[in-house]
Amino acid sequence: MRKPLKAYVGVYLAACLALSGCAGADELRTSAAKTVTIAMVSNPQMEDAIKLAPRFEAEHPGIDLRFVSLSENEARAKITASTATRSSQFDVVMISNYETAQWAKNGWLRNLSPDAARTPGYDAQDFVPSLREALSYRGDMYSMPFYGESSFLMYRKDLFARAGITMPENPTWEQVASYAQKLHDPAKQVGICLRGKPGWGEQLAPLNTMINTFGGRWYDEDWNPQVTSPEFTKAVSFYTDLVRKYGEPGPATAGFSECATQFSQGKAAMWYDATSAVSTVESPEDSSVAGKVGYVAAPEGKGTPNWLYSWSLGIPTTSDRPAEAWEFISWMTSKEYIELVGNEIGWSRVPPASRLSTYRIPEYRRVSSAYGPQTLEAMNRADPTHPTVQPVPYTGGQFLAIPEWQDLGTRASQQISSVIAGKQSVSEALEQVQQYAEAVGKTYQEQR
Repeated sequence: MRKPLKAYVGVYLAACLALSGCAGADELRTSAAKTVTIAMVSNPQMEDAIKLAPRFEAEHPGIDLRFVSLSENEARAKITASTATRSSQFDVVMISNYETAQWAKNGWLRNLSPDAARTPGYDAQDFVPSLREALSYRGDMYSMPFYGESSFLMYRKDLFARAGITMPENPTWEQVASYAQKLHDPAKQVGICLRGKPGWGEQLAPLNTMINTFGGRWYDEDWNPQVTSPEFTKAVSFYTDLVRKYGEPGPATAGFSECATQFSQGKAAMWYDATSAVSTVESPEDSSVAGKVGYVAAPEGKGTPNWLYSWSLGIPTTSDRPAEAWEFISWMTSKEYIELVGNEIGWSRVPPASRLSTYRIPEYRRVSSAYGPQTLEAMNRADPTHPTVQPVPYTGGQFLAIPEWQDLGTRASQQISSVIAGKQSVSEALEQVQQYAEAVGKTYQEQR
């Protein structure tokens, strides 16, 4: 496989300039001698970390924290642009198992295994094994998991009981569609929430798992695109029809955050998404449906959904504060931080599925009894090394672990979002996506 450096720099320098953030990168720093600048996704658990940051600063005098909190799509573009162009803009970056091994191979990330080994009580072996492997390169970890996730189906137990519907432990997508139809009442609640917002980490995350379950794949073993294949087309048609008929208002602009709000406010009967959503769904302060939600395995078909993901923290090799950056990372990904969140904010807000020991804490076991076991089971079942029914030349479940995926996935999601918005047909969108995929596939075919 070719080295991705040029692809990253070319695409994401443009992204960075579009976001108007790179020219004055160093201006983000304060005059403090040991300011650690952290780029972070503005999901609920990350916002909790910002609220608790004064605790870290009190325990580490001389280290000041500066957070750059961005929406998921913005964060991906800005962090990638900064890292790929070797900027010293950030000391800590929030990335995932998509970026970690690729960036480690490029020499863009600091090897964190030696730091972890030198830190008393840190216990990297306590991380969920699938995440530890996914965040490693040549046996060493280059980012540390803040939380982990797979996917499952969330449903309102009260609405299902009232309608006389019994949710099976392993539903099919056809069953889910029938339930959505029966429970869809726009005056009260929609049948289901599904992401429609463009973005390879937004809409395409759940959609790719459906493509996998329908027997679809992006490429065959020779890197020939399969986007217009019957299996792929059926999955995209099913997804777009489902969200257009029985989904949330304005689905073409709804992502994880919008669906979390919709479902937590009692305005949806079902939601298929990341297992990490429980931190919002089961929060008494933020959710009107806490305690009313059931959790079952991600819907299946011919194959398994294969969703495995982690928001994790890494240190760019360009940071001139690696020691202070590690102090912060080791705090935010520690067992003690889990306890701090539980005691200060609430056990339902604990970052899930990063550490095995979390599931042995009595308070967390009680609050997560409805979803904790399902989360770990889903993560253990996911196999990103064999993501599809038919053989493929790539790995990854809800994404393709190739450097071109950020651009290809984003472009593809924009086409599919336009289908959800009613601006074009599925066949028109997939014909265009097929052309994008062909350009990427040719680069790999030429290397043979």
